[in-house]
Amino acid sequence: MTSYKDLGLSNTREMFAKAVDGKFAVPAYNFNNMEQIQAIITACLETQSPVILQVSSGARKYADQTLLKYMGQGAVEMMKRMAAEKGLKEIPIALHLDHGDTFELCKSCIESGFSSVMIDGSHHSFEDNIALTKKVVEYAHKFDVTVEGELGVLAGIEDAVVAEHSTYTQPEEVVEFVGKTGVDSLAISIGTSHGANKFKPQQCTKNKEGVYIPPALRFDILEQIEKKIPGFPIVLHGSSSVPVDAVKIINENGGALKDSIGIPEEQIRKATQSAVCKVNIDSDGRLWMTAAIRKHFKDNPAEFDPRKYLGPARDALIKMYKHKNENVLGSAGKA
Repeated sequence: MTSYKDLGLSNTREMFAKAVDGKFAVPAYNFNNMEQIQAIITACLETQSPVILQVSSGARKYADQTLLKYMGQGAVEMMKRMAAEKGLKEIPIALHLDHGDTFELCKSCIESGFSSVMIDGSHHSFEDNIALTKKVVEYAHKFDVTVEGELGVLAGIEDAVVAEHSTYTQPEEVVEFVGKTGVDSLAISIGTSHGANKFKPQQCTKNKEGVYIPPALRFDILEQIEKKIPGFPIVLHGSSSVPVDAVKIINENGGALKDSIGIPEEQIRKATQSAVCKVNIDSDGRLWMTAAIRKHFKDNPAEFDPRKYLGPARDALIKMYKHKNENVLGSAGKA
């Protein structure tokens, strides 16, 4: 077994305590390859933000579980080297399993060096969700690994996580769930959703620029949950803004993204002023990476060197992650 401490990683306990007190959210960015992890570490180090590197079960299959462990360790070593070179303070980095759906998957990640895992039992009954989550918590806490549970269901598609409709978290259930499971943080459903097509146009209004504005998040539910479990770390999944500029670049360069509507960034920023201390962002990274690659190929149709198109994609990601840390999550300078 490999301990996350041996890899130089942090778990999320101290991160979340600081975030709740400081009214900001720790960025949780999904990654699948080297360029993404380079961009995340560069942006978070330069903005002095703590960060959670997220791995979905799909990413784990794509990149190989052993390789991912060493990518987590490599991220720490890369951060330390860059910090020394630039005279910057080192930042805490957690390696987190996103949407683990079985005890066996969570156990495998813990044993390979993950410092945090999510067990998503939200598609089970309330009682079965508690039982599964508690089982993961009891195992994880033996190794000081933190655990995220989920109550409520987010609509949309992200890797193997698929749901047609959202089910809002019921505030009256959170006290029992947290108390019986012992989770360290709780993912809730208040109107965010997975993927780049979070809402249908008929659900939205248009502003004067013709941009779709989706329904507001259910801050009333968030407020009720905070009253039930004051100060407890809350997580928002499906929080990508689906930037219109990235979608436009993709479609102008051969793409065919239709009805791509995300969560307005000002709503995410508002959520971070509560107990929301972790915000998951995946689709925005995919969109900006794809936009940069599509534009490069259209401008340079004879190009075949991966470094020539993945380099600009990495640069686009760095710019986006810095923006999120500085202007949306409020995590810049909080390492």
